[in-house]
Amino acid sequence: MTKTKRMIATQMGIIDVVIELLDARVPFSSRNPDIDTLAKDKKRVLVLNKADLADEKITALWEEYFREKGFFALPINAKDNNKKAGANRLTAALKKIMRPKIEAQRKRGRINAPIRAMIVGIPNVGKSTFINQLVGGSGAITADRPGVTRGRQWLKVGGEFDLMDTPGVLWPKFDDKMVGLRLACTGAIRDEIFDKITLVTHFMQILISINPGILEKRYKISTASFVPENINDMLKLLEEIGNARGFKMKGGVIDLERTAITILDEFRGGKLGRISLELPEEKEQTP
Repeated sequence: MTKTKRMIATQMGIIDVVIELLDARVPFSSRNPDIDTLAKDKKRVLVLNKADLADEKITALWEEYFREKGFFALPINAKDNNKKAGANRLTAALKKIMRPKIEAQRKRGRINAPIRAMIVGIPNVGKSTFINQLVGGSGAITADRPGVTRGRQWLKVGGEFDLMDTPGVLWPKFDDKMVGLRLACTGAIRDEIFDKITLVTHFMQILISINPGILEKRYKISTASFVPENINDMLKLLEEIGNARGFKMKGGVIDLERTAITILDEFRGGKLGRISLELPEEKEQTP
């Protein structure tokens, strides 16, 4: 992480615009606070990726929130069947933001001088997939796990932009423990770090507070008798879901870990529906 921060800081002097890729389900939690310091004097675009997995109405609230803060916010789905949809929208946004510089360069006779953009984002936010869409091929390495991009890469986007890719990086300490939990739920933090049963009990607390019908509809159970604030109740709920799915071991004991892994996988794959785990007003209440 320290090496990546140093590299970003060193290269920032030649960068015109910074593209920060966020997870639309957790836009606040997926923003690396170090970027605000490193890119404080640069034009910024916030790309809310995985918008197809997030609640559409809540994503609209985040768009408005970021625009009021002076950022250009753009929800996209990097895996959209229309492969160039997000890329075209971003390119149009970059041209609009950088129009004064482009026109100034033309007046000086630098007609084909490319704009230099840097793309940053936390691990597993879909950055490499989106870059491949931007460059129209396999310019970046992709994988469904955090930490694939190892070093900086310069890539061409048409004839107008030079794009620097950077490794996904997390900051060393979360001031709010909920940030870490939300990132773990989306897969930004390696699964091996968290106990999955503990993680999913917290995840179910969030889901029930948002909409208890999410779990009821998917797993054909009732959540009415379970108190979200009570961890023991959440463990009992996890057991009921496991029982409903038939995840039993020898002696009829419910396989809680298998149940927890299934719930996480189904959330990440969109099988629980379009879910956002945080709201802009929660960010405003953060000290």
